Amino acid sequence: MIKIEILFPEIANLYGDLMNIEYLKRSAGSDNVEVIETSLKDVPYFVNNDDVALIYMGTMTEKGQELSLKALKPYKARIEELIENNKPFLITGNALELFGEYIECDDGSKIDCLGIFKTHAVRKMLERYNSLYVGKFNDIDIVGFKSQFTHSFGQYEGLFETVRGDGLNKETKEEGIKKNNFMGTYIIGPLLVLNPPFTKYILKLIGSDSASVAYEESAMDVYTHRLSEFMEPTRGLTY
Repeated sequence: MIKIEILFPEIANLYGDLMNIEYLKRSAGSDNVEVIETSLKDVPYFVNNDDVALIYMGTMTEKGQELSLKALKPYKARIEELIENNKPFLITGNALELFGEYIECDDGSKIDCLGIFKTHAVRKMLERYNSLYVGKFNDIDIVGFKSQFTHSFGQYEGLFETVRGDGLNKETKEEGIKKNNFMGTYIIGPLLVLNPPFTKYILKLIGSDSASVAYEESAMDVYTHRLSEFMEPTRGLTY
């Protein structure tokens, strides 16, 4: 049985990103996957158990970030241990900011984060950034969307190499944060539904025997069409 833990689905659920896990479950076979939904008031399953195959957290509001930080800070050392031991994490949208050092707000104040990575986010609530995205993960093309009030800066290894669009900020082509099997990205959409080849990579990573993804023919048709559209030279990226 493959165990996947979703952190705080009651608040980390924007942009349909919980469908990342639903799609993963359908691809691996529903009878082969147990999804553990951890609420803000629960002790995360990963704290006392090593058999979780994937830890997932998605996009949330700014208030949701503060609530999530309060819930996660007691377990910082355990999270670091799991990352060092190659436990897979998939963190999407602004949830990735929680693993950096701080979030700088419009008024100059700072919200202390977990400090696992040497990054920080700068929030500008009057400058929302909406964009299409194309990148590379090894030899896999990645497509997706961004909608955010923040960009992140610092020292990190990128998850994706940007082909069209911005990376973690407008000055870099490195998108997302990767360390061992920790994968954090600003891309929303949801990422796995939009990118069936990347979903196959995740399936293998978490120990699934499935060689295909759910609705593969249709999913690949949409994926290749979207990739072609996003790569059109005359297509604007921001919206």
